[in-house]
Formats: sequence, structure tokens, C-alpha cells
Amino acid sequence: MISALLDYSRVGRKGGAIVPAPVGLAVAHAIDNLGAALEESGATVTVQEAMPVARIDEAEMTRLFQNLIGNAIKYQPPGRKPVVSVTAALETAGMPDGTGNWVFSIADNGIGIAEQDFGRIFGIFQRLHGQDQYEGTGIGLSICQKIVERHGGRIWLDSVPGEGSIFKFSLPAVEEAPAEG
Repeated sequence: MISALLDYSRVGRKGGAIVPAPVGLAVAHAIDNLGAALEESGATVTVQEAMPVARIDEAEMTRLFQNLIGNAIKYQPPGRKPVVSVTAALETAGMPDGTGNWVFSIADNGIGIAEQDFGRIFGIFQRLHGQDQYEGTGIGLSICQKIVERHGGRIWLDSVPGEGSIFKFSLPAVEEAPAEG
């Protein structure tokens, strides 16, 4: 627990510069880091072909995607192979100056989360399941929230118990940033 708390406290303090960079590289690094878990679970992860450029700390963004994709793999009913999809869409509605936010979605076919627990899951050491069901410290989503907020965005989810979850987070769009191929 102490190690997890130290990890949480380092987000932002030990982070790198936030600069325009291809988000797809962070997603690819996260998937590479999860290689063993992906193979063991038989998971399928699809990533939108053209991911955007955004102002990010690439190491923290890799960690964010690794936590979210890792959770999608971990929180599965017995016998179900994880299916995870990573997408991004530019949302400009309500933005008078033509800017907008990239909204990233990590969708899964996992166990889902009851709506009454949506606010609770981002709290430090908040677990919805016992250690005997799913390993972890209960700090991963808190770290995700801290990373997203450091980048000027927000994080939320849609979920249906028994069907899966879609974790979403926003990042400010970079003006006229080319899409990464």
C-alpha cells in the first residue's frame, strides 16, 4: 500500500513536459507493456487506426492507457475472453472559438460497474471487490484521474453490470494537429 501511495504522489511531480505528441504511441507502449496479460487472458484489443496528436506527457499517458486497458482485461467474468476497443473522437460542441477536446474511449465486455459506484471508483484505495476476487491496491483509477486532470481533462464512465464498461477521458485538442497514422 505504501508503494501504491508513493506512485500516486509522484504523478505530476515526477512527470515530464506536456508537449504535442501522438497519443497512438502511448497506446502502443501500453499494449506492449501488457503483452503477458493479453496473451494469458486471450484478450483482443483493437485501436482506432488514426489516433490524434495531443498535448501529453507520454510516460504518464502510457500509464493511463495501461491502467485502463489492464482493468478491462482483469475485470472479466470467468470464462469470458476480454474484448477491448480504444477510440478517439474530436468534440467541438459548445466551443465558441472552434477548439475542442479529444474524447478517448476504452470500451470492454467485462463485469461492468453499478451506477451508484461511479463516483466511488476514482477514490484512493476504493475497491468494489475483495482481494480474493481481483488483485490490486484500489489506486489505479485514482492515478488515472490525477493524470487526466494534470493534462487539463476529465475522466468518467458509462457501464452496465454484466455487459461491460466504457471509460472515457478528455484532453484539450491541439490546434491544427495532424492525425497520427
